[in-house]
Amino acid sequence: MVLHDAFHFVLQNPLVTGTLEYVKVIGTAMLPTKKELPPSPVVPQPPPVCTFPIWKHLYPGSSFVRLAGVFGASAVALGAYGAHAVYPKESREELKKIYETANRYHFLHSLALLGVPLCRWPKTSGSFLVLGMVLFCGTCYYHALTAKSELRWLTPVGGTFLIVGWLALIL
Repeated sequence: MVLHDAFHFVLQNPLVTGTLEYVKVIGTAMLPTKKELPPSPVVPQPPPVCTFPIWKHLYPGSSFVRLAGVFGASAVALGAYGAHAVYPKESREELKKIYETANRYHFLHSLALLGVPLCRWPKTSGSFLVLGMVLFCGTCYYHALTAKSELRWLTPVGGTFLIVGWLALIL
């Protein structure tokens, strides 16, 4: 017997061929053939809602995000300075409270500037918020550090601008 004959005998004997036929019948019964698969339905896809990155949506007011970074950094710096500053002797506690109030508003409105690019009129609301921060917080800082009240009349004007800036955010 040659190797070829031995190989042929192993693969072509009745036991092996019968077992292979049995496995083939069971396999075709359990697994569907390609002809039996129904065609998959084509579901129409809606067009994409946003075809470009979100930062391109923010372009009209993106300068206010940069301003928010500048104002936020200055709020941190002024907060650290105010914690260690020497206030004028007369009404020291009152001036310290004024400084803390200015710093709190400075922080809060720096965060509000981050939302300005998402509103309908970013230039209007952002301008009012920036102007309000400069007038309100700036005059409070000035009064707290110098105890001079010559610019205090601008504080309510700045507060009004802050209110208008917030209202412009919701329009």
